[in-house]
Amino acid sequence: MSGHPTAAGLADKGILQASSVVDDSLRQTDLSVPSIRCGGCIWKIEQALNALDGVERARVNLSTKRVCVLWRADREAPPLIRTLADVGYAAHLEEPGNDTPDRTLSELIRALAVAGFATGNIMLLSVSVWSGADAAARDLFHGVSALIALPALVYSGRIFFRSAARAIRHGRTNMDVPISIGVLLAFGLSLFETFEGGEQAYFEASVMLLFFLLIGRTLDHLMREKARRAVSGLAKLVPRVVQVVRADGHHVTRPLSSVEPGMSVLVAAGERVPVDGRVAAGLSDVDRSLVTGESAPQSAGVGSVVQAGMLNLTGPLTVTATAAEAGSFLADMVRLMERAEAGRPVYRRVADRATRFYAPLVHGVALASFVGWMVAAGDLHQATVVAVAVLIITCPCALGLAVPMVQVVAARRLFERGIMIKDGAVLERLTDIDAVVFDKTGTLTMGAPVLRNRQAIAPENLALAAALGAQSRHPLSRALAAFEDKESPAMPVSGHVTEHPGCGLEALSDHGRFRLGRAAWALDAAARPTPGAFEDSDQTETVLSKDGELLEVFRFDDPLRPGAREAVGALKARGIEIHLLSGDRAGPVRRLAGDLGLDVFEAALRPRDKVAYLEGLAEAGHKVLMVGDGLNDAPALAAAQVSMAPGTAADVGRNAAGLVFLGDGLEAVPFAVALSHRADRLIRQNFLLAIVYNGAALPFAVLGFVTPLVAAVAMSLSSIAVVANALRLNAGSGRRRRHEGTKQRRPAFALETTE
Repeated sequence: MSGHPTAAGLADKGILQASSVVDDSLRQTDLSVPSIRCGGCIWKIEQALNALDGVERARVNLSTKRVCVLWRADREAPPLIRTLADVGYAAHLEEPGNDTPDRTLSELIRALAVAGFATGNIMLLSVSVWSGADAAARDLFHGVSALIALPALVYSGRIFFRSAARAIRHGRTNMDVPISIGVLLAFGLSLFETFEGGEQAYFEASVMLLFFLLIGRTLDHLMREKARRAVSGLAKLVPRVVQVVRADGHHVTRPLSSVEPGMSVLVAAGERVPVDGRVAAGLSDVDRSLVTGESAPQSAGVGSVVQAGMLNLTGPLTVTATAAEAGSFLADMVRLMERAEAGRPVYRRVADRATRFYAPLVHGVALASFVGWMVAAGDLHQATVVAVAVLIITCPCALGLAVPMVQVVAARRLFERGIMIKDGAVLERLTDIDAVVFDKTGTLTMGAPVLRNRQAIAPENLALAAALGAQSRHPLSRALAAFEDKESPAMPVSGHVTEHPGCGLEALSDHGRFRLGRAAWALDAAARPTPGAFEDSDQTETVLSKDGELLEVFRFDDPLRPGAREAVGALKARGIEIHLLSGDRAGPVRRLAGDLGLDVFEAALRPRDKVAYLEGLAEAGHKVLMVGDGLNDAPALAAAQVSMAPGTAADVGRNAAGLVFLGDGLEAVPFAVALSHRADRLIRQNFLLAIVYNGAALPFAVLGFVTPLVAAVAMSLSSIAVVANALRLNAGSGRRRRHEGTKQRRPAFALETTE
């Protein structure tokens, strides 16, 4: 090895600075490895890194294409990047908040477009040849086909050629090796036939092969790339720069990574708290939905504990940090999601799982065919034709399309019902579920407060509260502001309305002092409720007072999401257990569970508690579907066997979920479960078709009964058969849509729940 430092060696020098401390004995380094594609990649990378001195464990995350390495702190930083380069994988240190453009997807789409264009045009020319064109016209069409195929082969095929060359250079093989050899041999043989004036050329075979394989690879990349956004979206919630308050009171702008425990940070109204800490100055309402999942804000004053990611609503706060960025609540949530993503079972295609023996087997059969025909016939041309036919006819195209084509059709069916699917493997995991865990606020309920005791409220008090509420961004105030009506009595208040952060709204007039907000603030001491009196209440309340005397109590409720009862009933009918988890108080959770007939429910749970609950279910042998919407649900959504979120969920919740339903109704949940069972049956049938095809076609190719052109057609027909079988998932969908358009239609989920 050269004594000059390599790029990988130089990059390895930054590992120590980029690593994080796990405990006194371990450090963690995260690497981005964009070229991870299959199970063989995972096996190769983990084997190479785990063999390094000082490395305790290396774990590859296929969805996010990241590698997490734990290594001993008492050793020198291991040469991780150089080691990966030695086995053929370019890697770089993961940067927080890094969001580089997805160049791989752009490359795949362009390559697919070129291959599709070339395939269509060469097939048109081939029709003329097959129709009996004379020798001159045939040779001309073959020459034009060669001119179309060559640039398409170079441009679109480089995706497979690069991967195959890298694998061979490092002494290993992968699925791209037989693909590359088959494509190049088919093109080379076709070029030879063209120059020799032969009757047959196989240019369409080479470009058609690339086209079908690029379809599967593009779809696979799209699904995996969406999974990566869940973690990166959560990490971007807080600003990367903060206002640090110095001892002399001056403010300085610093990067978030430089904040240490003991420093004071200014958090303006409308900003998210950047680090965990205690409020040193100020009073405000804080949205804690990231922690509890509940949208109702809580007051935060001097001494209150706040955590990274919470949203400051109404007033500026000075927060004294109690942890650095890496030790914050938000960082802990990111780690929970990454751990769950890496720890869940990875559903790989059969072709990926067979990487280590499929390519050598195909090569061996093709080589044996070549040698056998050379010995038996002594004809180099015939031996080459047979070997190429074997490579083409055994191409894993049908096997590669068996899963993604069903996933594409299923994704369309789900989309028609307002359900978006993020990861095709979701359907496989959804088939196995035997338990569903629902979040409460925003999932089983709509997540927006609604005035519950409207009929019992005096019109003048409602008008007054609505006018006051219109001056605030507080959710309860906005709910009251919706009742502002010009026909109602005018508000007996003039002048400026003051909002007291963490307390409520106050207005002064000739009629007296009016307050709308917390009872402890709005009422005189004698009229205030006993502290903690409403802890077990099943409702949210705010009061309207005049000069400290109670005028009205406004009680709010979170209405049940449409279809919730029907969805729970449909899932129970399939024998699926239902669990309710919430960060809300025990009272509202107990009442909702009673309304839906649920016996298993837990209240006042933090994000880590929900993850622990799901892990407990998994340890008990359950396969769990998690349905949630809040920021605080993101780790639980990632930890579940499969997850689902409404379209109204926070961005992070939607990214962490495998499925997102856009409508208000919860009937989307049992519909998706039913569709997954149908898709699973079709996937199994597709695998059987692909296996039967390869088993039946291979002997004919080896015995010389199949030319490369016939092999390409047979390969294409096997792919078409797989696609046609996948399209059976649409069978009856038109009839269902017509049926659903009738006046007396059944619930949407009921149309698909029968097997």
